[in-house]
Amino acid sequence: MRKFLKKVATFFGIGLVPKGPGTVATLATVPIALGLNWCGPLVMMAAIVVLLPISILASDIYEKDKGGHDFPEIVIDEVVGFLITMTWLPMTWQAYVAGFLLFRVLDIFKPFPIGYLDEKVPGGLGVVADDVAAGMIANIILQVVLVKTAWLGMQIL
Repeated sequence: MRKFLKKVATFFGIGLVPKGPGTVATLATVPIALGLNWCGPLVMMAAIVVLLPISILASDIYEKDKGGHDFPEIVIDEVVGFLITMTWLPMTWQAYVAGFLLFRVLDIFKPFPIGYLDEKVPGGLGVVADDVAAGMIANIILQVVLVKTAWLGMQIL
């Protein structure tokens, strides 16, 4: 089980890419987010609820085995964060491009409170918490954009 959870932490090896593993993992999550979104927002939220504790446990085990905190190859947190970003948003190219870019900017630059969580919360919870916060903030921003503008396009399904 420990070996499997370490594979989950790297999103089955995607986190081992040499350049931009977080960005690559987020990009790899796009089809997953589309599929879950197609099933409906409740299914997407259920998937996040199931994935969240698994990602915390997987990240914690990976850290303990490697002896450090928030290794770049741990990318399951990006998967969870991007799924949170895209919850209750339309399945349009505009929404997915905006969600991808906004989530990555927040995850990379880590403005408050994202950076605080990244620095102060230890273990697997700390690895995942900053990406959850980035996903929540990105989602809130995109929900405002969705309600106030037509920039995210209109879903026709």
